[in-house]
Amino acid sequence: MAGLKFRILLDSEVKSEVFRDILIDEADNFEVFYRKILEAYNFRSEQMASFYISNDDWDKGHEVTLMDMSFGEEPLEASIMSLTKLKELVEANDQKIILVHDFLRMWIFLIELIDLEVNAPENPIILLSVGEAPLEDSRTAEDNEDMFVGEDEDEDEFGFDDFDDDFSEEDYSGFDDYEY
Repeated sequence: MAGLKFRILLDSEVKSEVFRDILIDEADNFEVFYRKILEAYNFRSEQMASFYISNDDWDKGHEVTLMDMSFGEEPLEASIMSLTKLKELVEANDQKIILVHDFLRMWIFLIELIDLEVNAPENPIILLSVGEAPLEDSRTAEDNEDMFVGEDEDEDEFGFDDFDDDFSEEDYSGFDDYEY
């Protein structure tokens, strides 16, 4: 089996780069890779997460979820980490993958395949660790509010947006004339 050497860059507000290089067997599944990434950054595995196979522009493609989210209905188009081997979805020599860990805090890891090794390790190995990772709890869900709601939009107390639909109460006045 071949070994896949990935560079995993943590997208954070830290001015210096924070990344890890991990060597993993191509026959390992995405869950093994996910757990090794969390270990490399000292994050806990108590949250939901998904990998997204990406292109050179870092657009999200096929999703690989931590858990089966179909709830017994028709299977989703997404794959499941524990059932999907890396070699099934890693197609290019510079394959790019996005990992989103904890959908409230939105920790985003940008992953790129940087080398192929002839021999694969028995277990994933952290080859290089650059920069100090922030504490997982250092980011709160409130830090990411602007990702979902524009800063210039008006919200009511329940989080709903007020918008002008160009209708007034007078526009509905003629409905009383009809019998239903």
